[in-house]
Amino acid sequence: MSSGTHITVGICAYNEESNIERSIRSVYEQRTDDFDIDEIIVVSSGSTDGTDEIVSGLLPEFENLRFLTQDKREGKNSAINLLLDNKKTQIVVLLNADNAFGSEDSLSNLITPFSDPKVGIVGGHPVPTNGRDSFAGFASHMLWIMHHHVSEVHPKIGELVAFRDIGTRLPARTQSDEDILRMKLEGAGYRGAYAPDAVIRNRGPDTVADFIKQRTRVNIGECYMKRDYGYDIPTWDYRLLVDAMFGAVRDMGFHPVKIALTVAMEMFSRLKAAAYVRSDMGDMNVWDPVSTTKKL
Repeated sequence: MSSGTHITVGICAYNEESNIERSIRSVYEQRTDDFDIDEIIVVSSGSTDGTDEIVSGLLPEFENLRFLTQDKREGKNSAINLLLDNKKTQIVVLLNADNAFGSEDSLSNLITPFSDPKVGIVGGHPVPTNGRDSFAGFASHMLWIMHHHVSEVHPKIGELVAFRDIGTRLPARTQSDEDILRMKLEGAGYRGAYAPDAVIRNRGPDTVADFIKQRTRVNIGECYMKRDYGYDIPTWDYRLLVDAMFGAVRDMGFHPVKIALTVAMEMFSRLKAAAYVRSDMGDMNVWDPVSTTKKL
């Protein structure tokens, strides 16, 4: 990777006053020996807390920090489109406002696969900050460890993503952003890659009810991807999931009750999502935030 690689880091936020500064500063803490961050663009979509004031207060400190606002919350895809219409570089990194990089080399590890001109999109490695003692905390770790093992075979892009902008803009009525970007890039002849050392720290739900709420919303988006585009999501391939579950057991140890509850919660969420889509109630492009995930 040459030092001539230029990237834009985009952060989309809605009422993230507890996390936004940490998320931004984690970008500036990254080692950039093999690439250049031309700009960091924060898009705040109708935030009503202190998010806008915090970002505005950081602008004098960071010369390449840019701030865009939307008067009302229109969903993440709308915010991403605004970002893409205003960025300068071809390679774009999307970082969630409630996440932070897990090491100073995470961003470099995420960008490295673009040395292959056929790579169009790269996913990072989410690692929850939750403890594993509670059912919800264990479930979050198991979910993302399985995600990791699936991605080693068939990259599942999510949470942290870098991609080449080929002019794709996202439909505002849907919540699926990474999957649509990947689908469009694959259609243009590019392929996806997984960067296991590009660690991103996120927060999973702290309660069983919030876990089901979050997973149902995610699964609704994936069901609409299958229905509307005929696009298969790797984490719906049950052959991959069985292998990933064994991988999670190897990594986490055998905890039969917690494992059984995690599987039951995910299956319930998938059935609930499938019923929602069959009723054609509309994709959840603007969703009710899961409050327990907002304390990174």
